[in-house]
Amino acid sequence: MTPPAPATKTPAGFGRLWTAQTISSLGDGVTHAALPLLALTVTRDPMALAAVTAAGTLPWLLFGVLGGALVDRWDRRRTMATADTARALLLALPAAAAALDALSIPLLAATAFLLNLGALFFDTAATAYLPDLLGRDPALLERANSRLRGTQTAASAFAGPPAGSALLALGRAFPLLTDALSFALSALLVRTLPPMPAPARNTHDSLLRQARAGAAHVLRDRLLLGLALRPAVGNIAFVAVDTVLALYAHDRLGTGTLGFGLLLTAEAAGGLLGSALASPLGRRLGTGTALTCTAATEGLAILALAAAPDPYTAGLALAACGAGMGATMVLGPSLRQAIVPAHLIGRVASTSRMLAMCAAPFGAVLGGWLATAYDVRTPLYTAAALLLAMTAVTATMTSNRRVESALRNAATRTPLTPLRAGRTATMLSRANAASGSTPAGGEAAGGGAA
Repeated sequence: MTPPAPATKTPAGFGRLWTAQTISSLGDGVTHAALPLLALTVTRDPMALAAVTAAGTLPWLLFGVLGGALVDRWDRRRTMATADTARALLLALPAAAAALDALSIPLLAATAFLLNLGALFFDTAATAYLPDLLGRDPALLERANSRLRGTQTAASAFAGPPAGSALLALGRAFPLLTDALSFALSALLVRTLPPMPAPARNTHDSLLRQARAGAAHVLRDRLLLGLALRPAVGNIAFVAVDTVLALYAHDRLGTGTLGFGLLLTAEAAGGLLGSALASPLGRRLGTGTALTCTAATEGLAILALAAAPDPYTAGLALAACGAGMGATMVLGPSLRQAIVPAHLIGRVASTSRMLAMCAAPFGAVLGGWLATAYDVRTPLYTAAALLLAMTAVTATMTSNRRVESALRNAATRTPLTPLRAGRTATMLSRANAASGSTPAGGEAAGGGAA
């Protein structure tokens, strides 16, 4: 039987979720640029400035898995709305302090911590809500994540930082008030989203035991572990590069402040391109092979950056790296959302995010130490070696055959609508074709619809 043709439209509710996250990302970009500049108006002490940045990473390190367990207990739509409402109200305090010239480093650090604690709950709930909204449809998830990733990059990397700097020129409270408004608008839009059934959960288990169960699910499943290892190892490599990138660009490439900004813009532009190309790449190669190719692209791009003789070559290398990252961040989460059971998705997503966040400080230390002990290029060559080694290690963990098997299992576990059955069959057939296997999973995929 020929599977039904895929629908051309996502559900109407997705448009509201997309808009809410785009508005919120724009506000995040404004605050991301404004918070360090606000800290500079208070002190020039590097350790104090670092404390504000470090405070923003602590929520994921301290509460990542527990936050995912809570999201798996709570209504996801209400969690998103509450998180953004709380962040909007939170920003009133530092905005008032800025207007009264009463800002302090402890206040800015607390603001960074609480804003990112809200982001932990909002992002995890949004990640868990999206598969329910889209019927756990693999093709729709790829399309939706491509759009979300593209607009979030455009809002937070392109539009937000310049807007934050411009608003700061009007007054220190303006960037914070703008971000508060973005959170308020996002919360209002989220409240209009269609409700979804609450996930089934074991009420007899403690929160800590449920959190451990989510982490264990990632560690036991080779496909999910491979999907988690890539951003974790990638963060070590990319943060090592970011730690010395400004120094490398100035000393070895001869760029000034404007040139360095253009390098970062090239990377962000590559990210937009990668987000747009992720789904076509997955269709052509199969999701598993596409993920291996994007990971290899990142490693080779950083190697080219290390060997770049001029800023133009470096810009092309960073654009290629950004494209690989953008595609990876669409394909990986989409696959995870399609195969993880609904009652575990919050914990699995937050565990993967926490592993990546925990890896970042190691990258900063590694980059600084290598540049001090050897040469400013050494962190780049080391990062490239890490990325290429990670690509080799995880290639079999996220192969097309494993992806095919996971999709087949997910299809038999969850009753399928005729539309989703057709889409899942299409995704399985592309994985079969790319891996050279026989379409034995077609019957299992279709069987779930019966």
